[in-house]
Amino acid sequence: MSSTAFFLKRLNDHVLYLKKIKLTLNNRGDFCGSDYHRCKLGEWLYGEGEEQARNISDEMLTLFESLFDPHQQFHDASTIAITAHNEGNRESETTQFTKMHTLSNTLVSILLDMDRIAQSSSVEIA
Repeated sequence: MSSTAFFLKRLNDHVLYLKKIKLTLNNRGDFCGSDYHRCKLGEWLYGEGEEQARNISDEMLTLFESLFDPHQQFHDASTIAITAHNEGNRESETTQFTKMHTLSNTLVSILLDMDRIAQSSSVEIA
C-alpha cells in the first residue's frame, strides 16, 4: 500500500469510529467504544507506527508523536459520553461529544499533514 493510501486509511478508520459512537449516542447503535490501544489507529500508534514514521522523516516522526495525546483524550471522551448517555446525563454526553469533535479535528489535521509528507516521500508503508 502506498504511504498516502495508508494515512488516508487511518483517517477513515478514525472517522468511522466517531460515526459508530454518534450512532450509539443517537440510540441507533450499540457500539461501546474501545481502549485507545485497541482501535485501528491505536494499534498502529502502539505497534509499528513509530518505526514507519521515523523511516520517512523527522517531521513525520514529530507529527506521529503529536497523535498520542489527542488520540487518548478522544477515547476518554467517548467512554465518558457513552457512560453519560447510558445514565441519561445529556449535559455530560453533549459536552463530551463536542470534545470528541474538537479532538477529532485535531487528529484529522495531523493525519492530513502526515499524508502530505508521505506523498513527497519515496518510503512505502504497508
